[in-house]
Amino acid sequence: MRKALRWMLALVVLIGTVSTAGAATAAQPDDTGTGTSATTDIKDQLLAIPGMSLIEEKPYPGYRFFVLNYTQPIDHRRPSKGTFQQRITVLHKDTSRPTVFYTGGYNVSTNPGRREPTQIVDGNQVSMEYRFFTPSRPAAPADWSKLDIWQAASDQHRIFTALKKIYSKKWISTGGSKGGMTATYYERFYPRDMDGVVAYVAPNDVVNKEDSAYDRFFATVGTKECRDRLNAVQREALVRREALEKKYAEYAATEGFTFDTIGGLDKAYEAVVLDYVWGFWQYSLLADCDSDVIPKDAKTATDDEIWTSIDTIGGFSSYTDQGLEPYTPYYYQAGTQLGAPTIEFPHIEKRYIRYGYQPPRNFVPREIPMTFQPSAMRDVDTWVRHNATRMLFVYGENDPWGAEPFRLGKGARDSYVFTAPGRNHGANVAGLVADEKALATARILEWAGVASAAVQADPDAAKPLARYDAKLDKRDIEREMTLRP
Repeated sequence: MRKALRWMLALVVLIGTVSTAGAATAAQPDDTGTGTSATTDIKDQLLAIPGMSLIEEKPYPGYRFFVLNYTQPIDHRRPSKGTFQQRITVLHKDTSRPTVFYTGGYNVSTNPGRREPTQIVDGNQVSMEYRFFTPSRPAAPADWSKLDIWQAASDQHRIFTALKKIYSKKWISTGGSKGGMTATYYERFYPRDMDGVVAYVAPNDVVNKEDSAYDRFFATVGTKECRDRLNAVQREALVRREALEKKYAEYAATEGFTFDTIGGLDKAYEAVVLDYVWGFWQYSLLADCDSDVIPKDAKTATDDEIWTSIDTIGGFSSYTDQGLEPYTPYYYQAGTQLGAPTIEFPHIEKRYIRYGYQPPRNFVPREIPMTFQPSAMRDVDTWVRHNATRMLFVYGENDPWGAEPFRLGKGARDSYVFTAPGRNHGANVAGLVADEKALATARILEWAGVASAAVQADPDAAKPLARYDAKLDKRDIEREMTLRP
């Protein structure tokens, strides 16, 4: 995929206990910390797994939260060729509850937090750091050819296989954005592992060279007034390129930023500016178009106002070496398997655009070889259309990444694609229209094996089983150093 607003999505997650009829009643943890009558503490059970080691345990009321390392083969096809330590976390509630397997497709948070499906089913949560994101990276010099969607899915499969012996109830995989893609790829390669999949805002770039869907999206998203206002700011930033690049150079010198990977400050400047409109729609709402961050009249705005608007939405640190380095694994995958959209800018005269939307190759150090595999996404797309079973895809109406979504064919069973009206890249089940929200919640509960008789009889009765917790479930859009899904 490609750079689209540098924020890393941390989707909502909730805690609490709720008493409901039948199977939805949660067991209460006992003094063993396992949530069962077992005599072995849950930490001891986890650490008894071969290859599992403890980094730290952090207390949280009603849960046990563990940050762990798990030994993984660098190459699952040739496990004797070396290993690396993959970081995972376990938010333990009760072994009698279902488990949600989450990955964001990037680094994993080492603080307790719950994803939306975890709140819905009131369960445990296992979270995985994606391979090659530091520190879950093989020792240098790393073999980057082992960073692909099958190897990552095999990481998940081994973790699931190891933990299923402890968490024996049903499992649901989930993730947002690249994490939603990851959950989908995992299902494609290991369709018998999970009992359900909830993939949020997952892009599906089937044909990398055909990106007209994105151009159609930007021609109609929101209102014409908002589109014109954003387009004018983006254009003005290129018209004033010389003056604003001087400001950029001063900023880079002050912060110690360099531009070796992308090939110079000029390329970095244009990349940030061209991400501006995409970035706004990815993480802002239509109402935000009237905020002071977006100048009402770009032509009369000061240089500082244009700079601040572009920096707030896109971030001038994004395409520096320091901003790109943590996300080298993402850009590598975008340039080898995932694909990356290229869009047109009809509101900007050609003389102002020197490079256009740059390819992922420009964001990865040249010493790392990259070859694109056009069959990878076609394979996944075909599989989903014909084989999806118990899969839920949720998109946001105003999210650019939803312009190329996953679609279901005649072979799909008990699977759904829903779009949350007016929502952005943070779209979730809670933001769906009422009947779709109820149906999605009911299906998640059913897949997890905790749907009450009332919910089974009437999906409209479906509600999350856990109460909101302000610390665990705080909605957080975490600003990062680069633009990506």
